[in-house]
This record gives sequence, C-alpha cells and structure tokens, in this order.
Amino acid sequence: EQLVSHPSIKVAAVTDHDTVKGINTVCQLAAPYPDILIIPGVEISTPNGDIVLLGTKELPPKPWTIENVVDYAKDNCCVSVAAHPYREYGLGDLARNSKVDAIEILNGASSSYANKQAHDLAKSMRLPGVAGSDSHKPSELYGVYTQVQASLNIDEILKAITKGLINVFPTEKSIHF
Repeated sequence: EQLVSHPSIKVAAVTDHDTVKGINTVCQLAAPYPDILIIPGVEISTPNGDIVLLGTKELPPKPWTIENVVDYAKDNCCVSVAAHPYREYGLGDLARNSKVDAIEILNGASSSYANKQAHDLAKSMRLPGVAGSDSHKPSELYGVYTQVQASLNIDEILKAITKGLINVFPTEKSIHF
C-alpha cells in the first residue's frame, strides 16, 4: 500500500467499484500530509450503468437502481455523478432522467468521442461536468483532473461541484515511476 502524490493536484476521490473497504486505508495514508485531501466515495454498478457517489464512506442500500442510488446521495449530502455515460457500463441517455448532480465529461479511459458525447449531455442538462482518471493502477493516475474553486474542505468541494464552480482538464502526462 502506498500513497501516490502529485506536485499540484492536492485532492483525490477514492471511488472503488461497489466497495468502500479501501477508503479508510487511503485516508490513513494521507493523514500525515495536511495539504492532501481524500474525498471518500464509491462507484456503484447499477443494472443500467455506473454512478459515482462522492462524500460517502458507506454503500447505499440495495437494490442498486439509478433512482435508489441517486436518492441515497441526496439524502446523505453526497454528490452523484453519471460515470462515463457513453462507454461500457455508462448510463448513456438514461442519465437524462436520472437526477444526478453532475456528469463525468472527461474520463481518462474513454474515447474522445465518448467524452464529447458526455460533455454535450451535461451541457444539454445544464449540469456540471467533472473529470475522472478511472485509474485501476497507479500509473493511470492523474491523466485528467477537475479544478475546483474551493478550499481543502470536503463539504466545500462537494458544494462547489454541484454549483458548477469547476473546470476539467487533461494533463500532458500521467505520473511515471
């Protein structure tokens, strides 16, 4: 287990698929570093596509339908994000009726075409667009990022996301070891 840092990216959301088991470990690894903030979360696999929840250390109750997951997020002050909507396991056009808080418009593992479709979806829904590296190993981290206009405070960051006080960017390169 190791913590991988970046010289200018100071906040990372940990959103494993369908589990929150690793969040406490990552938070403990980051604890000695006051300039690094970990946002707990989870990526929930619904039968219709993936939804990222930011701001939770708990799983929503099953069944994991779009409506149940989004309702859980709203009831627990989490941010719900339609993850990679136009890629495998994405909500696609079902996101239009999902009541999510944001759309992932820049995904490090999605094609540029899928990211453009997601951007257009967010724009048509008047929702904020976030970026996610979708990394499954350290070498895939930091390929894209969301710049948030907030202090290093989870609640402020989540509010800034829902208010659209964000911009997304690709980085020139991901990290290298």
